[in-house]
Amino acid sequence: MAPERETEGERGLRAERQIPDDVWRARIEESLRHGLEAAESVGNREISMFARRFAPAYSGFDTFMGFPFLEDVRQVGDHTAAVIGAPYDTGTTSRPGARYGPRGIRQASRISDGYSFDMGVDLAEALDIVDVGDVFTLPGNIEKSFDQITAAVDHVFSAGTFPVILGGDHSIGFPVLRALAANTEGNIGIIHLDRHADMNERDYDDLTHGTPWFHATNIPNVPAKNLVQVGLGGWMGLRESIGNARERETTILTVDDVDTMGVEKAAERALEVAWDGAGAVYLSFDIDSIDPFAAPGTGTPEPGGFTPREALKLLRLVAREGLCGMEVVEVSPPYDVAETTALLASRAVMNVLAELLLHGRLPSRYPIN
Repeated sequence: MAPERETEGERGLRAERQIPDDVWRARIEESLRHGLEAAESVGNREISMFARRFAPAYSGFDTFMGFPFLEDVRQVGDHTAAVIGAPYDTGTTSRPGARYGPRGIRQASRISDGYSFDMGVDLAEALDIVDVGDVFTLPGNIEKSFDQITAAVDHVFSAGTFPVILGGDHSIGFPVLRALAANTEGNIGIIHLDRHADMNERDYDDLTHGTPWFHATNIPNVPAKNLVQVGLGGWMGLRESIGNARERETTILTVDDVDTMGVEKAAERALEVAWDGAGAVYLSFDIDSIDPFAAPGTGTPEPGGFTPREALKLLRLVAREGLCGMEVVEVSPPYDVAETTALLASRAVMNVLAELLLHGRLPSRYPIN
């Protein structure tokens, strides 16, 4: 009789034993050193008087998941990964507010301590990651803001550090790809989760959140044939985008396609297309790919999208082959409800980073198996 397959719960219990607590201990010690010891009446002597590195989610400073803030960005190359905020929504053609996305995602992420039982990973212990803060964007000036975003991502990526970009509206995909393409030998594929193709030549203007992939796939080493768009559908797709996608031979999988194929087969197809002749793949996750019942805080909501479970699983599967970077865009906190959308965005980043660690695509500070 064949042995029963280990359940995820059993694997999680086994994995937890192997996770160290060095970073957790260091955070406590630093908090006590810089924030002073707590009042004498406080029985837990790990708590400091002033909230510092080790603090509850409702206090302290909002970096992503409480990761260290890197004041001197010239040192970013000393770290494996960096979170970069791109608080920009001048490219929005409908509901604004995505400029507050990075702040909202960071705040929502603080509820997590970095440990995932079902994935068997502690991000805080395993990953050398910092938060470098936000790119200084210029409200109302698209070109200069794009130049700032390109320069910022170029600085991080050229230093050998994995960039995690928190948007911002989806127009930022173009300046991000400019930076990645300039520092990558060979072609870059794109796996794009969205309800909209975002491939217009113009969406009212040249550089908006409906145009990033038209312009990005004009970059010589970002060919459209390696762009796969997953989750498209509904009534706001902008017909010109579909025509351009057809002419440039991109691959489109609708939500119904994913439902019919299954998430695993859809991920397999996306990886096949994105990696075909490419040397690297970029992940672009638009939060509006998730149905607005679960992600109301976005600029262009389209009913009929993915459930959170489908999207989070899909993101994990496409990350297994490795990525050169990722972005989460279109989180608009003014339209959010109880931080639901921002929380999903933060979980998407956590899932992808954990999957990269589990499959050896990013180095871990402790052995993961």
